[in-house]
Amino acid sequence: MTARVGSPLRQRSRTRSGARIVAGSLYVATITVLAAVAAWPIYRSLAFLILVLAAAVVGTAIATTARALRWPGWFTGLVAFGSLMVLGVPVAVPSRMTSLPEAVTGLGEVLFGSITAWKDLLTVELPAGAYRNLLVPALIVFLFGITAALLLAWRRPPTSALAVLVGLGMVAFGLLFGRTSVSAPLEIGPLTLAAPVETMIGALSLVASLVWLSWQTYAERSRALRRAASASGVRLSRSRGASDARRMALGAGMIAVSVAAAAAIVPAVAQGAERTVLRSGVGPETALSSAISPLTEYRTNFTEPRSDAVLFRVDTGVGVSPGDGGSGATRVRLATLSYYDGETYRAVDPRGEVDADRYVRVPARLDTGEGTPLTADIRIGQLTGIWLPTLGRVQSIDFGGTRSTALADSFYYSSEAWGGVQVSEGGVRAGDVYAVSAVAPPAVDLSLIDAPGAPAGAVESPESLQRWVAEHVEGSGGAALAGLVELLRERGYLSHAVSVDPESPPTWLTEIPGYAFESSASGHSLARIDALFRALLDREAEVGDADLPLVAAVGDDEQFSVAVALIARELGFPARVVVGARLASGEGLRTCDAGACRGGDIVAWTEVQSAAGDWVAIDVTPQSTIAPQTDLTLQRDPQNETEVRPENAEEVVPPDPVQQDAPASDVRDDQTPADLTGLWAALRVSGIVIVLATLLLGPLAVVLAAKALRRRSRRHRDDPTARVVAGWEEYVDAAVDHGRPAPSTQTREETAAEYATPRALLLADRADRAVFAVDAVTPAESDEFWRIVEEERRLFSARESVWRSVIAAVSLRSFTREISPKSAPSGAPRRQERRTRRRDGDSRPS
Repeated sequence: MTARVGSPLRQRSRTRSGARIVAGSLYVATITVLAAVAAWPIYRSLAFLILVLAAAVVGTAIATTARALRWPGWFTGLVAFGSLMVLGVPVAVPSRMTSLPEAVTGLGEVLFGSITAWKDLLTVELPAGAYRNLLVPALIVFLFGITAALLLAWRRPPTSALAVLVGLGMVAFGLLFGRTSVSAPLEIGPLTLAAPVETMIGALSLVASLVWLSWQTYAERSRALRRAASASGVRLSRSRGASDARRMALGAGMIAVSVAAAAAIVPAVAQGAERTVLRSGVGPETALSSAISPLTEYRTNFTEPRSDAVLFRVDTGVGVSPGDGGSGATRVRLATLSYYDGETYRAVDPRGEVDADRYVRVPARLDTGEGTPLTADIRIGQLTGIWLPTLGRVQSIDFGGTRSTALADSFYYSSEAWGGVQVSEGGVRAGDVYAVSAVAPPAVDLSLIDAPGAPAGAVESPESLQRWVAEHVEGSGGAALAGLVELLRERGYLSHAVSVDPESPPTWLTEIPGYAFESSASGHSLARIDALFRALLDREAEVGDADLPLVAAVGDDEQFSVAVALIARELGFPARVVVGARLASGEGLRTCDAGACRGGDIVAWTEVQSAAGDWVAIDVTPQSTIAPQTDLTLQRDPQNETEVRPENAEEVVPPDPVQQDAPASDVRDDQTPADLTGLWAALRVSGIVIVLATLLLGPLAVVLAAKALRRRSRRHRDDPTARVVAGWEEYVDAAVDHGRPAPSTQTREETAAEYATPRALLLADRADRAVFAVDAVTPAESDEFWRIVEEERRLFSARESVWRSVIAAVSLRSFTREISPKSAPSGAPRRQERRTRRRDGDSRPS
């Protein structure tokens, strides 16, 4: 008989356990899919999909076996780690599956990648694909995450709730290690949804977690009620429609409010802000920020012996002519300088902000767009520092030599700036070799482009430059810029030094036939550029209408590249300065001899961006044939009497301009409008914090508001007798929220005795008298009854810790106590209770 009775009971227990396993498995499967979608932008390769599938199969097998054989946690983790080593090479490092020695090497990469690949993943250009061992972090996340989530989800509450933390951690991997930019806005009629992919992933993860937790809570409550019914011998009442409807409506409202806030409020508050993820703070910014601008050191290339030293050699394999592939095929780029603070042109923003020119690692091949393919072998000679010579827009780079691994790990490239840096042990060294595959964009005629508009926030050009531009500009767009550049170069004069030794002139001077030396100060600050254009304006004023040379601006590429960049910005063109070398030139300018680039071959040029987004290179080197002739001026009679200086006057000689590689001074004009950038950033951060706090605390606030409205409705009923009865219900709800059992068939006195508060019996007696006595309840008596109820409610909290009081305040038990059984288990025989515990397989006391 025992066997016949026990079989159905055990069958029901196995059914409930199977339902819990199915529900947990569905939740983990949903979270796994969402985590894979979140991580897809990081890899974007078939290898990643194979990895997720393999991790799901192996993780499920480990979790199933561990549950069936009751493995301890440490042994399950050991098995998962062994599976990581077995799967690692074929799934996470598939490039090592060519031979047995390569597979052994790949095993080491998996082992070390579990520690180092996380940082490497943050410093590589996305998508990473199957580059080196960067799939190892994904394998760890999905293999260990799926295993742990399944084992936790298959358990009973409250342990099963930990599966939510594991699942959300899997989703966070893709969001935190992803790009710094979000997905493109989605327009649905007049509605625009910002970051739709990220919003969808977050919303679905939240909804899936809340639905599964709700099911877990409902299933556990139903199980407890069945145990109580079995112990008492009383059947459960099924009239729970109103209670279920209220509970479902409350839960649906909480979910809807949270999802709506996440989908609408968060993108609106964060709109226009850079997405801050883990990769936002990783990269070569420290080396770039501390490195001296190559434009500041430009003139050191023309000193001895660096002028004749071969800095690097470029072998393109074929002859390069000025027309081959536009500017990218004929120019070797060392550094692209995009930021000017009025003192120094730099490669990165001195304020340290994340921007489009950010340098990242190159995993495999970059998308370079259309153009002429280029290949070149480059060997470093006497060049030092972090700036790496490249051509065009780099597709891939392959380092050779003894330092190939270190160089590959420390190479960073900016797809926007078209420039690369090498930060391994201080930079490049003599003997470093590498092969570059690149694309030279199509050549664009400067005179045919249009201006897109100068970027906001640029430093203001000197007044002398603005005046010179206004007096000489003709036309508009690229044609106007080309005319001004040609005029500036004609009226400029090349000079690389302040002074020279006539007995031992520098190489650059002797290589210019018939050159007459003119002194020229270094530096490219606003003061130096202002002096350049004041000399031009003064010369024009001296000559007037006479047919005399107007050459007056003395300098070299350092000053003229910055001057052209400022002129371009005056005409509405974004501009930057590039330091590098020419392999060929159609204007007779200095080029590298047979690919050997010496110090004296280093040049600077300016690049401007057209309205179509193309960058156009502009040569800026001034002429060196007509020297300034300050003695050939038109003598005029003085129009006013000359004021004679007193004998005690002292002549003050202004100091020579000195280049300082430092940020511009913080001196501001009093009339400059207040900068509200900091205020807006603070307001935006505050808004995000408030929204996040609302998302986290919103559901709790909904519960507190619902209880407050219920209490207010009960206390302000019209009938005093109804107010007393409602007051008793409020007292019972407070007790239930604080963990007391909900009354079923007990009388009010029995319930009061069980709750055992000081005035509980008084409340029960007055509630019974209000219901059954002949005399009507007065309003004063109902008010006194509610005063006692409030005191008893506060007493519940006073007897417990602060944490338990907070839990009671947001508890939902009082909203669902109507589903309790109609009879109490207190009078059930102990034998029936023990029989119930044996049936459920639970030896713990009820």
